[in-house]
Parts: sequence; C-alpha cells; structure tokens
Amino acid sequence: MEPAAKPGQSGGNRQRLALGPGTIIVGVVGNPKARSRTHQMVTAVAEAFATASTGRVDAVIDLAELKPWLFDFGAPQLTPTLEQVLRADVLVVGSPVYKATYTGLLKAFCDHIVQGQLTGTLALPTMMGGADRHALAVELHLRPLLVELGAMCATPGLYMLESQVDQLGAVAARYVEQLGDAMLLGRAQGDLRGTRH
Repeated sequence: MEPAAKPGQSGGNRQRLALGPGTIIVGVVGNPKARSRTHQMVTAVAEAFATASTGRVDAVIDLAELKPWLFDFGAPQLTPTLEQVLRADVLVVGSPVYKATYTGLLKAFCDHIVQGQLTGTLALPTMMGGADRHALAVELHLRPLLVELGAMCATPGLYMLESQVDQLGAVAARYVEQLGDAMLLGRAQGDLRGTRH
C-alpha cells in the first residue's frame, strides 16, 4: 500500500508548524466501542487544546466506525480519514488500556501510515484505564508507536482513570494548561513555531 504523502511534504523540505491561530487539531479514538468514554476524553483534550492555541478541531475520528476496512490495505473508504490525519498540525490520539497497552484497533489504523509520515505533527498521547497501575502504558506503549510514525510527542502524555469521566473538562483543561506552560500556547510572545524535519 502507498499512503498519500502528507500534504505539503516532499523529500527534504523543512516546514514550519505554527501552534496558534489556524492550528488544525484532529482526534483519533482507538476504542472498539463507538462514542465511548475514550471518545469523550479525546474530544475534551482536543477542544481544550484548540482553545489554548486558538486553533480549531477539524475532526474527532472514531475508529470503531471504520472497523470493516482497517485490515484492508488500500481500502478507498479509509482515504478521507488518512488525509484528515496527515493534514493535522496536532493529533490527539486516545486508547483505552487493553492488556496493559493500546488497542489492536488503533494499531491496525496506524499500520496504514508509513514510518515517519507524521514528521512535523505534534501528537498528544492519551489513554484511559480502570486503575493507576496502568498509568505508564501511555509512555511505554502509545508514545513509541507515535514516535515510530514520526510524530513529536507532548510530554507527559495523559492517563485518565475511568472514575474521572465526570471531571473530563477539568482534567483536560489542566493537562493542556500544563503543556501550555512549557509550549507558550496563547502567550503574548506569539506563536510557538517548530521545524518539520
């Protein structure tokens, strides 16, 4: 399979990523159940980041709705979704903890993305689980997957307990505020710019 090149990305060209007005944010939800708590978490983080960066949420992609085509490489039904992901400046990627790692559904989708194809994209790795003992899954498993695809990953990732669902907005806002302190999102200094390698 030959996935489409990232829009505006060609061999060796260095490009700028502006985290400010015009930032395109896309969420990717790896929960096998549609409209899940993971979907709510990813949406909350994406919206909080959009507010902080004065960007916009372009889409929150629920991979549960794409299950019939995820194992069919080159399936035309996936092309619009892949194009949305590759256009994004920021990806909020979320998965529930399954067997101490991310879901096979998320891995199947990521297999459609070529190694390094997310170069120049900022990824926010997020996971939801039932117990604190799984908190490192976001750093030990999800982060390396996104780095393999070329993304720059925010540090730390977000691990949220299922019991915190009723506090989603507050947790997401605190997380993005923590990132913003390091990245100067929404500060008077102007847009933070990173270089696409």
